[in-house]
Amino acid sequence: MNDEITRGLQGPQVEGEVTSSAVSCDGVTVQFADGKKILDQLCLEVRAGEIVSLLGPSGCGKSTLLRAIAGLQPLSSGKVLTSSADTDSKLELSFVFQDPTLLPWRTVSENVMLPLQLRRAQQGDASSEDQSRKVEDALEQVGLGREHLRKFPSELSGGMRMRASLARALITDPAIMLLDEPFAALDDILRTRLNELLLELWQRRRRTILFVTHNIAEAIFLSHRIAILSEGRIFRWIEIPWKYPRNRSIRSDAGFGAMYGQIAEQLAEATVS
Repeated sequence: MNDEITRGLQGPQVEGEVTSSAVSCDGVTVQFADGKKILDQLCLEVRAGEIVSLLGPSGCGKSTLLRAIAGLQPLSSGKVLTSSADTDSKLELSFVFQDPTLLPWRTVSENVMLPLQLRRAQQGDASSEDQSRKVEDALEQVGLGREHLRKFPSELSGGMRMRASLARALITDPAIMLLDEPFAALDDILRTRLNELLLELWQRRRRTILFVTHNIAEAIFLSHRIAILSEGRIFRWIEIPWKYPRNRSIRSDAGFGAMYGQIAEQLAEATVS
């Protein structure tokens, strides 16, 4: 294995462009009434503009960690802090689930507009005309044209529904994006295309992204770093050495295959630990 891959398996050193902290978890514990701990004194720091993928066996706490960061999961102890690199603007955070979760009775436009409508109801900070323009811009970012504005979710393919879900997450220009296996139900070809789309979106605005997946190749392709979870804690950090921008050609790199094998071994160790 070359020196870059070896260094990547030793610890978290990310590109110089990634500096200040965007997400910090300090001793985060989530324990249910039956005494089972899903997260156990977990500590995590993600830097602003960094893409971190969370890998680990089922039930290790990956999705629970995302919900805790989003404020959707009460903590038993510990604390979560989130911040934006832009100190002059209100922190926006978005969540993309494995299922697109589009409301079937609303059109694509109405689904994507929903976060703006909720924010406007709370703050009164956008006109209807501004909202329509932002919907079109968000859909354009994910490759959906104006011809899809009035369609309902049932009229879209699975990939298009996920693109609409991503557009909805982008419309508030969030500083932090939390993605919980968003491409798991898609075929490999479409999954690869949406991986590339996500990196294109990241390249434009450098949002902080936490990405839950069971797919090792996907995690390597997308991430600055990978955190392997086991029994509610971070088991291992792995740095990914390839610089951005990336394209699918790195998947055929010999080093990519070597890193895949090493991470698979780490996952097997985490599963039996």
